[in-house]
Amino acid sequence: MGSPELTTTDLSTSRNTAASGRSSVIDSIWGCTGSTIQKDDLRKRITIPEYLRVAMREAIQNKDVDSVMRHYDMANAAGAEPPQPSESPIIVFINAKSGGRHGPELKARLQDLMGEEQVFDLSAVKPNEFVQYGLSCLEKFAALGDTCAKETREKIRVVAAGGDGTVGWVLGCLGELKRQDRDPVPPTGIIPLGTGNDLSRSFGWGGSFPFNWKTATKRILDRVANGPICHLDSWNLVISMPAGEAMETPYSLKTSDCASLDQQFLYTLAYVSIVLSAYVGSVCKLQAMELEIDGELPEKSSYYQGVFYNYFSIGMDAQVAYGFHHLRNEKPYLAQGPLSNKVDALLIYSGYSCKQGWFFAPCSSDPGLRLGSE
Repeated sequence: MGSPELTTTDLSTSRNTAASGRSSVIDSIWGCTGSTIQKDDLRKRITIPEYLRVAMREAIQNKDVDSVMRHYDMANAAGAEPPQPSESPIIVFINAKSGGRHGPELKARLQDLMGEEQVFDLSAVKPNEFVQYGLSCLEKFAALGDTCAKETREKIRVVAAGGDGTVGWVLGCLGELKRQDRDPVPPTGIIPLGTGNDLSRSFGWGGSFPFNWKTATKRILDRVANGPICHLDSWNLVISMPAGEAMETPYSLKTSDCASLDQQFLYTLAYVSIVLSAYVGSVCKLQAMELEIDGELPEKSSYYQGVFYNYFSIGMDAQVAYGFHHLRNEKPYLAQGPLSNKVDALLIYSGYSCKQGWFFAPCSSDPGLRLGSE
């Protein structure tokens, strides 16, 4: 069986290498019949030295890299034994709300297989905080001559345990390293805990959470430590909308300052001419189309920026995803696992289809459909 691939977002590279996905059934069988991975050996290879992982955790909690310099001083004091870097240091981000009842259990399992400080619950620590303070801590120690911190920063790999939204969120935050000239960008492996798991399936990590997940967790971490790396295409998306009240945005979007775009430039974009080329034999025919908008552009606009990898949703598709997200938050007992999530999502899609989509009614402006609430 081929090894799954870790993804990295290198903006200077545009290459897709997709490994065929495997079902959780095959993963489970492989986990039972494959060679045994010794827990102690795995822990030794992936656990970050204590002074570094504690310093990273405290830097994130304090939101201040300078506040943890005592850990550097103690590890590099005169006469102290030089700390040794681990072979394959790993950091895990887990969305404990994903995967039904498996989320909290998987978190405990991961903490048992490596340093507890290396497992971040996304409800408490955001990936951007890890980039801003955790990795900056390693970089500062390395700049002061700490070879263990330098090697750990160069070798560190990341695991995103969750659905496509979780994976995209982690990749988007890590991608900021490239824009800040803070190479290398840590490659990312996936533990599929979501409903769709499209990115996980595309890169060979499986389409669903394995049945024998306790054994499979060791194998996944071993694959993260040794797996090949490939690049993942990414796109930057900017959304413009009339300025109004402040709105709560998902983690995948952030406010963007596009004040430099004057009104005339916006009108130029709105009334752009597109040239279409059509080849008939050796003759090139050019046609021009004028695009217009209804009404007037607003005087002030708000801009939101995000990164997407395989697709993004607008219109009714996004409305369904939004409704399903609220269903899980408001009625978690209806979303106990991947199978029930898929059933619930199917019911929501069916509800929207019968309510508006298939009968040519306009999409409602209020994405308020909730399973069992109407």
